[in-house]
Amino acid sequence: MDLPAIQSALSAAKLDGWLFYDHHRRDPIAYRVLGINPAMCTRRWYYLIPASGEPFKLVHRIERGTLDALPGAVHEYSSWREQRGELALMLEGKKKLAMQYSRLNDIPYIGLVDAGTVELVKSHGVEVVSSADLVQLFEARWSEAALESHLEAGKAVHLLVRQAFEYIRDSVRAGKSTGEYEVQQEIFHLYESCGIQSDEPLAVSVNENTGNPHYSPTAASSRPIRQNDFVLIDAWAKLRMPGAVYFDITWTGYVGEQVPARYTEIFDVVKEARDTAVDFVQQAVRQGRPIRGYQVDDAARGVITRHGYGEYFIHRTGHSIGEDVHGNGANMDNFEMHDERRIIPCTGFSIEPGIYLPEFGVRSEVNAYVEEHEARVTGEIQQAIIPIMSL
Repeated sequence: MDLPAIQSALSAAKLDGWLFYDHHRRDPIAYRVLGINPAMCTRRWYYLIPASGEPFKLVHRIERGTLDALPGAVHEYSSWREQRGELALMLEGKKKLAMQYSRLNDIPYIGLVDAGTVELVKSHGVEVVSSADLVQLFEARWSEAALESHLEAGKAVHLLVRQAFEYIRDSVRAGKSTGEYEVQQEIFHLYESCGIQSDEPLAVSVNENTGNPHYSPTAASSRPIRQNDFVLIDAWAKLRMPGAVYFDITWTGYVGEQVPARYTEIFDVVKEARDTAVDFVQQAVRQGRPIRGYQVDDAARGVITRHGYGEYFIHRTGHSIGEDVHGNGANMDNFEMHDERRIIPCTGFSIEPGIYLPEFGVRSEVNAYVEEHEARVTGEIQQAIIPIMSL
């Protein structure tokens, strides 16, 4: 934890402090920002970082060591009455505090503190505001090592996506029966040898299943993949090392040598939306113009709507990427939520517009990384649907 940097950010935001609270590890953000990993957390704890001065720790006596790794004066409680008395002491003189709270749950990734605890804090005359911008600064930014881990993971993920297409090609040529689940498992078994890991195996879908953005095959649901089928592969992974961040892409292919015009038509609209969003980010960063997550969504969605497919773009344009595949920075979203957070340097996110028709769906996903004066796509960019039998 970088206490001076946090206190400087609090002062700049005109906040009296940042109040962390947890019970049974409900708030993973708190543990990452504070840099702690206590052995046990079955009792409520509070940690207040004031804009200036010494932090205040409040822990239960039977778990008094929970916050030992952090600076600050320790206060203890046993009963709920004693806890509330100590909390009143902690909050004395504080008017405006940040917590992992999101007004109207606009950003559920941040809304991790329960409503009752927020009510309890407010009962002491404290205004509670969202910590979303602070979380971006101290949890969503990538270090140089994290960026390098992302780039290395990207090489492996791109290789495995290509191998998935080649596996389909070889199976079809040999007349071997294969399906979504078989392709998924064949490639997932290679993750360890490539030095990568993922919370879930890659998603492989064919034909109508590609119209379901979160479809992932099981042995029971798997559909066969044959000549003239349309295939979508969504793969995400990170290196097997502490602090690594994810790489997350989606590519599409056609089991044939020449892609039919209808598939190309929809892909080209999605591609235009993707590239428009990327250009919007790159130009704004280059010009030093502040942009917010919802504006990137508007840029991509406007293209798809203009082409008459707006009702078939049924998810946000992109999500923050971090040590979890869905990170805690700004999302490219003015659809599922209205994300007003600024896109700040040293953060990464996906740009992945899609059109999901009843008969098939197309998504094209790239990862973007923002630096002080430049923004870039961190991996390969698909320019056309892959003719799988021509690989």
